Amino acid sequence: MTTRSASSPNTLAQNLVALAAGLLFGLGLGCSQMIDPQRVIGFLDLFGTWDPTLAFVMGGAVLVTLISFRFILRRSAPLLDRNFFVPTRNDIDRPLVLGAALFGIGWGLGGYCPGPAIAALGLGSANPLLFLAAMLAGSLAYKALNPPPQA
Repeated sequence: MTTRSASSPNTLAQNLVALAAGLLFGLGLGCSQMIDPQRVIGFLDLFGTWDPTLAFVMGGAVLVTLISFRFILRRSAPLLDRNFFVPTRNDIDRPLVLGAALFGIGWGLGGYCPGPAIAALGLGSANPLLFLAAMLAGSLAYKALNPPPQA
């Protein structure tokens, strides 16, 4: 996991760019209908009425990332910060596998992952609100069960 140092700038420009990126992400989720949990559940229904829409959306996102990161990471620093904050760990350990499995189970049961659930709040339905409350409870339970090591 990467963390920001205390000396990293936190400017208004960074916050505005983060807001614009979030709005763009949410708009993309809405346009691609990924805020509809039936799309996710349909994708996971391999032996029923399989819906490949999610695969196309993910494939498009991965393609854009692969192309754009080749150019962006050639820079010495990002436009609005001093350093890039990219993951440095590449090991696969038990917590990663267990967390990925739990994430997948929650995703399959609820039909949401965090981004689409937040974007779906705009629909006025109670389902994404319940999902986000449960996700927050799970995160807090993890934190309570796994306190950070003392320095």
